Amino acid sequence: MLEDKDRIFTNIYGLQDWGLEGARQRGSWDGTKTIIEKGRDWIIDQMKASGLRGRGGAGFPTGLKWSFMPKNVSPERPHYLVVNADESEPGTCKDREILRHDPHHLVEGCLIASFAMGAHACYIYVRGEFIRERERLQAAIDQAYEARLIGKNNIHGWDFDLYVHHGAGAYICGEETALLESLEGKKGQPRLKPPFPANMGLYGCPTTVNNVESIAVAPTILRRGPQWFSSLGKPNNVGTKLFCISGHVNKPCTVEEEMGIDFRTLIEKHCGGVRGGWDNLLAVIPGGSSVPLLPAAQCQELSMDFDTLRNLKSGLGTAAVIVMDKSTDVIKAIARLSHFYKHESCGQCTPCREGTGWMWRVMERLVKGEAEKKEIDLLLQVTTQIEGHTICALGDAAAWPIQGLIRHFRPLIEERIDAYHSRAVPGVTLAAAE
Repeated sequence: MLEDKDRIFTNIYGLQDWGLEGARQRGSWDGTKTIIEKGRDWIIDQMKASGLRGRGGAGFPTGLKWSFMPKNVSPERPHYLVVNADESEPGTCKDREILRHDPHHLVEGCLIASFAMGAHACYIYVRGEFIRERERLQAAIDQAYEARLIGKNNIHGWDFDLYVHHGAGAYICGEETALLESLEGKKGQPRLKPPFPANMGLYGCPTTVNNVESIAVAPTILRRGPQWFSSLGKPNNVGTKLFCISGHVNKPCTVEEEMGIDFRTLIEKHCGGVRGGWDNLLAVIPGGSSVPLLPAAQCQELSMDFDTLRNLKSGLGTAAVIVMDKSTDVIKAIARLSHFYKHESCGQCTPCREGTGWMWRVMERLVKGEAEKKEIDLLLQVTTQIEGHTICALGDAAAWPIQGLIRHFRPLIEERIDAYHSRAVPGVTLAAAE
């Protein structure tokens, strides 16, 4: 378990001053000029050594991603950093806490990361529903400009401008290339890759897109050293992580903990346990709505890290832990997620445009049991035809929750179908119906 001295976000609950003065008292903007004076290569090497993996869901090594940016910067093709604050994954509520209560972590991180990649401008793309969060972030940016921490001729010696762009509430704009399209004033639709943003990103220029948390932790890592960060957590899954726990727990919360923390410890220590006791646990979605759920039996000694959850055919994702107790109609819960992905599909790819609607309609019938058992395998087959066959990962995100449901709760689906048919045919018993 993480000790208080190792926490990066020390004002995540907003109990202290969010502004520049409070941030400085907590260690932000301390020695930033010294870090920048050590040079781009030093910063990227330190980030690589820290073992930080992207906190937006994919878990790609952050330092390695930064190193993909071209070394030389031409006036015709300036470099850009884009911060993805379009936190739209159902169950995820970590980045908004950074924006509301610890925004200077992000502002300082944007300066340092932009310098490391040769960028003089950074755009933060904020989710459309985040009104107060955007206002707080903009206020923090204004404070940094006023104190000459950023801007032209700032005290750090690196000309740097920071802009906030407010989205219009589209989940698809959380995908990095759709975000870039939206930033350019176009319809938010994912681009084909290659070319990748590091070569052809915003306005056709080299661009890196990073999650809020990935950028916000960088200054502390560089101040305290990569060895400190990599000493926390588990091999290949190091450092601290913001976990946002919702659903059927006694005290839902967002908390910073060590990567690889035991699931039961996380729930008992920070959330007051599962509602109705541990034996009342039915299932857990460990990383936001797009990852497959896990049944209670697999959560007894579950390590909350990228690799362990991948091996269980799920994922850590954004570490948005959604807890379901035995009062949950798990089929109905997954059907609701299916409707979300149907609604948020941009419609560019046929498998996603047609498949998400088809899957949702089948799921709605499964909720009532109005189906045949052979349709379960048909539904599973369709998810595999959507998964991996679309430009972006929304097709995968729509398919995986259904795959997890069938993998772990198939008997429940079949039982509901049996119950429906026994009621639909008067005088026919369950045994006869089978």
